Amino acid sequence: MRAAGVTLVTVGVFSWAELEPEPGRFRFEWLDRVLGSLHDAGVGVCLATPTAAPPPWFAMAHPDAMPVRADGTPVAHGSRDTYCVCAPAYQEAAARITRAVAERYARHPALRLWHVHNEYGTWCHCDHVAAAFRRWLRDRHGTLEALNEAWTTAFWSQRYAAWDQITPPRATQYLPNPSQVLDFRRFLSDAMLGHFLAQKAVLRELSPGVPVTTNFAFGSWVPVDPWRWAAEVDVVALDHYPGDRGTAAEEVAFAADLARGWAGGRQWLLMEQAAGVVYTGPRMLAKRPGEITLHSLSHIARGSAGAMFFQWRASRGGAELWHGGMVPHAGPDSRVHREIQELGRLLPSLAELRTRGPVSIGARAAILWDAQSWWALEAPAFPSSELRYLDAVRQAHRVLWHAGVPVDFAHAGQDLSAYDVVIVPSLYLIGDADAGRLAAYVDGGGTLVVSYFSGIADEHARVRLGGYPGALRDLLGVRADEFLPLDTPVPVRLDGGPHATGTVWSERLEPRGASVIGAYTGGDLAGLPAVTRHVVGAGQAFYVSTRLDDTAYGHVLTTAGLSPSPVPHGVELIRRRGAGEDWLFALNHSPGPRTLPADGTDAFTGARISGPVTLPPRGHTVLRVRQEGQETATKASGGEGANG
Repeated sequence: MRAAGVTLVTVGVFSWAELEPEPGRFRFEWLDRVLGSLHDAGVGVCLATPTAAPPPWFAMAHPDAMPVRADGTPVAHGSRDTYCVCAPAYQEAAARITRAVAERYARHPALRLWHVHNEYGTWCHCDHVAAAFRRWLRDRHGTLEALNEAWTTAFWSQRYAAWDQITPPRATQYLPNPSQVLDFRRFLSDAMLGHFLAQKAVLRELSPGVPVTTNFAFGSWVPVDPWRWAAEVDVVALDHYPGDRGTAAEEVAFAADLARGWAGGRQWLLMEQAAGVVYTGPRMLAKRPGEITLHSLSHIARGSAGAMFFQWRASRGGAELWHGGMVPHAGPDSRVHREIQELGRLLPSLAELRTRGPVSIGARAAILWDAQSWWALEAPAFPSSELRYLDAVRQAHRVLWHAGVPVDFAHAGQDLSAYDVVIVPSLYLIGDADAGRLAAYVDGGGTLVVSYFSGIADEHARVRLGGYPGALRDLLGVRADEFLPLDTPVPVRLDGGPHATGTVWSERLEPRGASVIGAYTGGDLAGLPAVTRHVVGAGQAFYVSTRLDDTAYGHVLTTAGLSPSPVPHGVELIRRRGAGEDWLFALNHSPGPRTLPADGTDAFTGARISGPVTLPPRGHTVLRVRQEGQETATKASGGEGANG
């Protein structure tokens, strides 16, 4: 670890059975040795509470605390995450092990950070959950009358006459109530947050001043609202594993920009990534030479305080024995570990970035991120099964990433006035207050780019009447009276160029004050608006009524004021704002060399550079450069192109 430049190690995440082999009997000697050895080597410890994996004795003693699936099937011990967060026995046992670990190590000299639990996200539909769900619903809705109204329970004879008639959305005959399903995901997020906060209180009591966090996982299965959770962690911590070789670089940028958004511009921490092989369940993704470093630098450029990995050594057994390690099965004499060591030699040169305070990459644009709209669109029985929130958000980020345009993530409830352009991808749910904030943003001079299926429903997932796009009709200056989902993969043609197309979705759109900047040229909507622009006050609002291809979508964003930056094909440039000077990260994701002009100081060697710099295949450089306004050139030899 010293040779690899390791400065922080997460310890104890899944060690409950080792720490408490029997109820109330603790065994700490092995952990004493581990923490002592790390401290002697100058390595800090991120100490975890092991509550994500209860031991076998707990499952046998408390079968009612095991999770139950929506179809009523109980989940047995034998993997990880076998617990019900609402079960009293689990809550008591989790509090006991947390207090025992904290009492033992709160003042240990190696302790730098507390890591609560691991990747919160375990679902349960048992009777403990049902009781807690009812209490949560009382707090949220107040009365049964209000709940029945919010859930539209008059439909299909679902009206509730007593609180104890309400259950979690378990397996049923046909379609579930979408408002009930949405509220259940909100409840799960709050229930898990309550579990985190209970442990945080113990850790705060026994070790005041030591920061506390938990690691955010990313996926449609995770019922955690990061905007709500981010206010409760001392540092936002992210686990990220790209799922596709061809899009890994843009996936890293997407996740890192999200984490910075959740952190509110504070520094955050990449707590897990893979060294070498990424285990993604149905397939493995092996990182190519140079990608360990490139992905790490991309996260750091976007605000991470470091680059952590799961795991140090690749396991020789167990469920994830093929997940890569910083020391792979082949041992330290391996390509992967040599790259890890090289990364460890580079990172101390970037240590100054950890003390720079707020993180900025100079973004003039923001993309709205709304987990609850994502959850709502995961429900069945929408007009198209291809309506996927994540696809819409990823496209907005992907197009800007390829264009070299820096972007932040934001939410509709925050002050957006710092951004020239705000992009709203498929914001299905929106409350009246947030709709009003978007209108005020545009009226004050902002530019809004709204995509299809936005503004459709209120916060209870009830459709807004009077025509689409619902709450945003007046702001956008359009009205649609009909949706026309498209047969995928058959596209519809638009007049935005010889190859401009839309897929998945279309709408019979009527301008109500907006001007038409793009129309359908084929299909049932030929001649009708596809893309519109509405001037409101000092600002403007665009509406895109179909899923444009990336090129056409990019043209809309350019029209909205986001001009592409000329960059070498395959090169990603991130300009991290500093005090007095900036840090320019140039990352070559391509398999060939790329050359670009440079004017600055090499952050790793201290050498002054003025002139062309050639990045080797999957190579990189980091320069300390003059503040923006005295730009480092970004035009490249070999032609202009797109990142990635």
